Amino acid sequence: MNITLSQGDVSSRCEAILRSLPDWFGIEESLLEYVRDSVLHPTWVAQDTDGPAFGFITLREHFPSSFEVHCLAVHADRRRSGCGLALMQASEAWAKTRGARFMQVKTIAAGHPSLAYAETRAFYERVGYLPLEVFPDLWHPRNPCLQLIKAL
Repeated sequence: MNITLSQGDVSSRCEAILRSLPDWFGIEESLLEYVRDSVLHPTWVAQDTDGPAFGFITLREHFPSSFEVHCLAVHADRRRSGCGLALMQASEAWAKTRGARFMQVKTIAAGHPSLAYAETRAFYERVGYLPLEVFPDLWHPRNPCLQLIKAL
């Protein structure tokens, strides 16, 4: 598996990955925003040599000391392969070289009944992210937002 910082337009590859995950990326407007942002912000892509992309992560810089995992997705056929962990490690290492001391991620809070997002929260906690705050209305009352952080 190769993890590389994107040097060009990866939007079509990212869109294909997101569309394989309707339980997480089923809101069309949000999906298209993540696709657009994959070109605007630092994005790493995971793929086998000369193969199609099967995972990506996009970061947003809020301050020089902190970055946010804006979007992380691994194609449905490649989940649980270590790709998510590899993408997190590559992007965190890069952020540290830029002077970042913290990373954050936002996801659906535990009050939501989605089993898919329960998996997401468990993944972030396994890779060292800790819950910081719940924002009940940041996105929508039916989608309470959990902010998690990690010191780098």
